[in-house]
Amino acid sequence: MSGRNFVERDYFTDLSVLLNPYEYFEEIRAQGPVYQMQTHDALFVSGYDECIEVLRNNRDFSSAISTSGAAQPLPFEPEGEDISEQIEAHRAEMDPYGLVVTYDGELHSKVRSIVNRLFTPSRLKANKEFMLSYSEMLVKAAVAKGRCEMVNEIATPYVTMVIADLLGVPSEDRDKFREVIDSAPPPGDMESTQTEGPSPLEYMGMFFFGYLQARRENPGVDVLSELAEFTYPDGSLPDLIELVKLSTFMFGAGQDTSAKLLSNATRFITETPGLQDTLRADPGLIPDFLEEVLRLEGSTKATFRLAVRDTKIGGVSVPAGKRIVVGLAAANRDPRRWEHPNEFQLKRPRIREHLAFGRGSHTCAGAPLAKAEVAVILEHFLKQTAHIALNEDKHGTPGNRTLNYEPSYIIRGLANLHVDLVPA
Repeated sequence: MSGRNFVERDYFTDLSVLLNPYEYFEEIRAQGPVYQMQTHDALFVSGYDECIEVLRNNRDFSSAISTSGAAQPLPFEPEGEDISEQIEAHRAEMDPYGLVVTYDGELHSKVRSIVNRLFTPSRLKANKEFMLSYSEMLVKAAVAKGRCEMVNEIATPYVTMVIADLLGVPSEDRDKFREVIDSAPPPGDMESTQTEGPSPLEYMGMFFFGYLQARRENPGVDVLSELAEFTYPDGSLPDLIELVKLSTFMFGAGQDTSAKLLSNATRFITETPGLQDTLRADPGLIPDFLEEVLRLEGSTKATFRLAVRDTKIGGVSVPAGKRIVVGLAAANRDPRRWEHPNEFQLKRPRIREHLAFGRGSHTCAGAPLAKAEVAVILEHFLKQTAHIALNEDKHGTPGNRTLNYEPSYIIRGLANLHVDLVPA
């Protein structure tokens, strides 16, 4: 297939691109690091330096469309060289849930200050005790069976319970949250038909409203109590609804990304010769291993921005109102930045400079939690097994593998991953 034909495919709807975007990224990159998409009035940024340029420039690029995506038409016709007033007038139409990732400027800084107070090293250290005990229970049960399905049996319940413990969600409600998370499509899933009933965020929001209201009246020692009692530098209390939106977002945001990281990492462990033996012999290499997995198969393919005013990206003129696809996964394989970008290298230099968690003021605040929880459970799996292998009945033999990825233009993750476990 020619490069011209390939780039004419729709990044947002073409199933072949959604399931395996890397050939698309290569063809896009061949057109230049900043490319006018043929199927949408949007620019696709595939270059590492150019992505950083956009992500760090909060003056000229708005995050208002970071959840709705660049394929959705704007609810207004951009007028003039600066559309900042139009963005504010129509912000609720672009993000009906009011999520912090879509905020700009002072509002984002205020709300982000709350998040930064919660994901502290001391808080994560306290949460690690739960990670250790819960992951050990899951792994022991899986090894005893000799097999497991990594995405739905292990990763999803594990990351759900870890964030529930961190926030202080009551034990009796955690299974309800698991059920609603399990039934929800991943962000950017083009095959989703869910149209009835409350969304997962709305459903969880009803619970979090009660939790936060109760903790304002009778605070405890958990994260939700700290959230309920938080005050801005001027001494004012955040609106309770703002805290509900923030807490539900924190609970939901890491579900897919952390779960997909665990399953993606497991695939590398099973498919890379000698890797699992190396990691068993030296578990201290697991953090660097996860960084390389995040670079090659990060859970988030792209985020989105809207040009606030006439500006440039990498010397390319960008008019106000232009939608931008910030190709995080493409930038993480940019050969101008990474030597042999499509190869797995366990000890790759400067690996922590990948863009899997973004960059700038919108860098994922939960990144340390995601990496910590996945490292903990992977170490348990490696310690309790002599060998981990993909189940050939489900996924085929080496050289003829069948892996099922979710059809999302945002999330890169397996729908399932069946593994066989040989006890240590």
